[in-house]
Amino acid sequence: PRGPQLDAMLALKALTRPVTAFRPALSAVRFASTTPSKDDFASTDGFYETHQLNKAPGDPNKRAFTYFMLGGGRFLYASAVRLAAIKFVATMNPAADVLALASAEFDLSAILEGTTITVKWRGKPVFIRRRTDDEVSALNSVSVNELRHPQTDGERVIKPEWLVVIATCTHLGCVPLATSDGFFCPCHGSFYDKSARILRGPAPENLVVPPYSFIEDEKIRIG
Repeated sequence: PRGPQLDAMLALKALTRPVTAFRPALSAVRFASTTPSKDDFASTDGFYETHQLNKAPGDPNKRAFTYFMLGGGRFLYASAVRLAAIKFVATMNPAADVLALASAEFDLSAILEGTTITVKWRGKPVFIRRRTDDEVSALNSVSVNELRHPQTDGERVIKPEWLVVIATCTHLGCVPLATSDGFFCPCHGSFYDKSARILRGPAPENLVVPPYSFIEDEKIRIG
C-alpha cells in the first residue's frame, strides 16, 4: 500500500515532467488568411462583394473591336486584289502608238442624200456627208482663189458623192454643227461650205480630211 510519502513523490515527479503538447500535422490544418492572393481581391468581410455595382465598361469579349479589325483587314485585302487585277488587265491593252494607228470601218448605205452623220474615230468626231449632184456642182463652181484656204472640192474627196472630214473646228477645236448650208461653229462663228472649206469666221483652215479608203461602194475604212 502507498503511503503519503509515495504519493508526494509521484506528484512531484508529475510536476517536474516536461509537458508534451498535441501538435497535429501541418498538412491537416488550414489557417485562415486575411491577405488576398494575387488572383483573389475579395475583401475579408465580404462587404465589397455584397454592395459593388456590376457595371463592366464596354464589351468584355471585345467582340466589336474584333469584328472591326477583321472587316477592315478584309476590305484592304479586297482593295489590293482589285487594284492588282486592274493593273493586270491594263497591261493587255494596246499601247498608245498602236491605238494611234487603229482604223475603223463604217457602213454608208443608211445615209440619205443631203444628210450628215457623225461617227467616232480615234476618239474624235468625224462628219460623213452624202452630197447631192447639185451640191457637188455648186461646190465646183466656187472660185478657189477667193477662199482663205484654197482647195478644190476634188482635192478633198475620193468620190464626189461622199465627204469625210474630222469634225473639229480649226480655230479652237470646237465641234461644228452640220446645217443645210454646210457646217457652222457656234463658238466663234466660223462657217464652212459643204466641202468643209472655211468661208468666214476666225478659223484659219478648212476642216481636216482624215486618211480613208473605200473597201466597198458604200463602206469605208478610216485610218
